Amino acid sequence: MDRHKLDDIKPYAFMTSDAGRTWARIDAGLPEGAFVHAVREDPAQRELLYAATETGVFVSFDSGRHWQSLGLNLPRSPVHDLVVKGNDLVIATHGRSFWILDDVTPLREIAPASAAKTAYLYRPATGYRLHYPDEVDTRPPSGRNPPSGVLIDYYLPAVPSGAITLEILDASGGVVRHLSSEKGQEAEQPPEWPDQVHPAKTLAAEQGMNRFVWDLRYDDPVQIPDAFYEGLPPRGPLVMPGRYTLRLSYAGRTQSTPLAIEADPRDTGPLAGLQQKSALAMEVYHDQDALHRAVNDIRSVKSGVADTLKAASAAPRGKALSREADALVRQASRIEAVLMQVSIKGSEANLNFPGMLNEQIYAFSNLLDDADTAPTAQQIDTYAGLHARLSEQLAAWNALKSTRLTAFCARARQSGSQPAAGACP
Repeated sequence: MDRHKLDDIKPYAFMTSDAGRTWARIDAGLPEGAFVHAVREDPAQRELLYAATETGVFVSFDSGRHWQSLGLNLPRSPVHDLVVKGNDLVIATHGRSFWILDDVTPLREIAPASAAKTAYLYRPATGYRLHYPDEVDTRPPSGRNPPSGVLIDYYLPAVPSGAITLEILDASGGVVRHLSSEKGQEAEQPPEWPDQVHPAKTLAAEQGMNRFVWDLRYDDPVQIPDAFYEGLPPRGPLVMPGRYTLRLSYAGRTQSTPLAIEADPRDTGPLAGLQQKSALAMEVYHDQDALHRAVNDIRSVKSGVADTLKAASAAPRGKALSREADALVRQASRIEAVLMQVSIKGSEANLNFPGMLNEQIYAFSNLLDDADTAPTAQQIDTYAGLHARLSEQLAAWNALKSTRLTAFCARARQSGSQPAAGACP
């Protein structure tokens, strides 16, 4: 009820539980001046109420017996109406346009979260397998879209003394994504494009509410330090629609909750084509990982060989060892140069140097993110060619390690030198 035109700016809200025969006031806690324009009940939680008032939005978790502000970053302004659309709270203000609170599902679990004695992992809303853009212009004067991915909310009673981890498991129990509050040694190229969206890879670990946005992708493949690409670094493929499990580990305790991922609702056809493309994307993902590991292994061996030569420079057989090392490094470098373009030192240097296997597979993996359809015949043929060339180079590197590298290590030990770390298996 609204009596402000009668110079009464007190809030009035009433509720009936017997079809209107009797009414009870439910405005305790609403401040003076916050006269009420509308009250809406959450469609999924009966006791959860939202009030649109002259001074902002308020929420009640106990059918209106108590209220508290839900303003967050909303400017103090009259809210004339509101509605819960799916899992979002949409409000209409007087003078501040429309505002949307993305994903109110944590509000629906306030009671069990408040009763928890340790960390609490909220059950997330259903996610959708969408192709989110890698670049978003956030500068125009318009509202921001929701975060790109599944919103995972969790509560920590205190700042953890150690790392917290979050694992996303598929229906068979396999780990799709492993996340930690400890920052990894990620070697990403310097950010050059202001509109590029860099997905979060480290969990927040603050006292109170925390949120992580999962981009619906598998763990990234192993990265090559200081490698440059025309876009974001190589990443895992998108997961398939299905049932998943979130597992949060904190202070020696683990809590799990289910997560459903649905297909893009605009795709009404069968998932058979998407399953084929997803399987192909996983093959490319494994090839990327194997290629990156091989390059890192080659570089580790080359560095170890150089360190071994420094230590053995005064040894009687130092010259023979040096000749063996030169031949080994030359052959390893030839394989490395086929696996990746070693001359690229910037994200646009591919204009001057041809892409090698790493760059070609990277570009091909991005093409598979085009649509939720079956792979084309050309895509299948392209992958077969890339895979065959990669297998040839990986076999050459393994053969080199088992022959010339083994001989170098044996010669180094015979000369009385201990091979440096990384030089020998």
